[in-house]
Amino acid sequence: MSVQALEDGVGWGSPMGGAVRVQEAEAIARREEHVLVVGDDEDLRARLAADLTVLGYRPVLAGTREPPPPTPPVALVAAATSPKETIRMAEELRSAEGFRHLPLVWLVDPMDLWVLAGREHLCDEFVRLPYVAEELAARLRLLSLKTGRDGPDVIRRGPLRLNTSTHLVMMDGRSMDLTYMEYELLKLLASTPGRVFTREDILARVWGYDYFGGMRTVDVHIRRLRAKFGPDHASLIQTIRSVGYRFAQVRG
Repeated sequence: MSVQALEDGVGWGSPMGGAVRVQEAEAIARREEHVLVVGDDEDLRARLAADLTVLGYRPVLAGTREPPPPTPPVALVAAATSPKETIRMAEELRSAEGFRHLPLVWLVDPMDLWVLAGREHLCDEFVRLPYVAEELAARLRLLSLKTGRDGPDVIRRGPLRLNTSTHLVMMDGRSMDLTYMEYELLKLLASTPGRVFTREDILARVWGYDYFGGMRTVDVHIRRLRAKFGPDHASLIQTIRSVGYRFAQVRG
């Protein structure tokens, strides 16, 4: 597809003026984070691109009839002028490989707020048109906190998000309540997907070399993790018979 990635330092003047002050450190931390802006209004996409660039993101622009880019961004913004087109775009993005778990923000005209009813699965946040840049920035930050996508300390494995700084673990956008050992075990496996860890490896790395419990401790904690993952995602942790366990290799 033909997409336009705007580099830092683009020459457009931002409509935000001096209202939004983004700390330089935050912008630097986010400078490699792409936000896909999909819409049928070129002027609106241009304004969004300028504002997102000032906020430190790297916007990628696409028309409503273009397929998503090959590399998934950190967030999606749907900015169609027609409610039906917004719904169609959201459904397409939610069904695209590698995009279905990404946070999606809708830009909606106040007269079209009815379109949100019953479509919570297609929209994580919404901003009213004409949008205010400060609100858009706040919504993106909120989604970063909700999904654990903010910063380099996030392990992304398909529907799983594990933030090693905050210990926040999300599965399909839902927060998971894990014990300390469950969290450490999951972090070990998810850090190197595809690598097989023996029970002895896991005991030594998670519980420590001075742990005197049996190998069954590992099996019990694996079983608990799978139960908390739910039937749709329990297979993310794979059993290698007579050897140990590994985390599945999935696209993030």
